[in-house]
Amino acid sequence: QLVESGGKTVQTGGSLRLSCQASGYHHSAYCLAWFRQAPGKAREGVAGIGTNGVAAAADSVKGQFTISQDNVNNMLYLQMNSLKPEDTAMYYCAARGSNCNLQGLREADFGTWGQGTQVTVS
Repeated sequence: QLVESGGKTVQTGGSLRLSCQASGYHHSAYCLAWFRQAPGKAREGVAGIGTNGVAAAADSVKGQFTISQDNVNNMLYLQMNSLKPEDTAMYYCAARGSNCNLQGLREADFGTWGQGTQVTVS
């Protein structure tokens, strides 16, 4: 089960940290990632951590968003800085039962999803 939290409305330029409780998804067996979906747009891979612990962010958010995980507590995080109105979206945590292509996170490659948490930048 994946449960996201931390989404809220923030002002442009602000920061936010999203959390995902990833119970049952051991970091060595699952690729964990964050996706986002803005109204009327396709779901977009934002950042991921592979089974070997290597992390990467999409080019669109590189230097702005950072993904991390707490393996002891089975938590996945997304630190978002310098937020812009175009970052407004529903953010989802996702798991894939094998390694993943961190350079091209695809929705179709992930079989387990959380319910999402809304981030609005005004």
